[in-house]
Amino acid sequence: MHVSVIGNPDDTVVVTVRGNLDVDTAPVLRTTLDQVLDGPLPRVVVDLSGVEFCDSTGLSAFVVGHRRAAALGGWLRLAAPGEWLHGLLRTVGLVPVLDVYSSVADALTEPPA
Repeated sequence: MHVSVIGNPDDTVVVTVRGNLDVDTAPVLRTTLDQVLDGPLPRVVVDLSGVEFCDSTGLSAFVVGHRRAAALGGWLRLAAPGEWLHGLLRTVGLVPVLDVYSSVADALTEPPA
């Protein structure tokens, strides 16, 4: 798995994840999210367009990141999951809990709920 972070002028951060997100690699995502969520009013978009596989530890990283961002008055949004991952998010009941967008652009431009 590969994770990269890009900051935007409006202080929104895009975290791009590529490859498999599983028990061996999810700690990298958790550490990255811990770093980008460390501050007041964090706004994070996680680009999932390159994720090929995700297990429960990856899903847990999304939920923990979402809760942490919300507790700080910010948000964490998931963007561009492939068909398989979007289906998994729906099946386990995370689509109504987490904000999932069809693209990074949509996630960056949608006003906060």
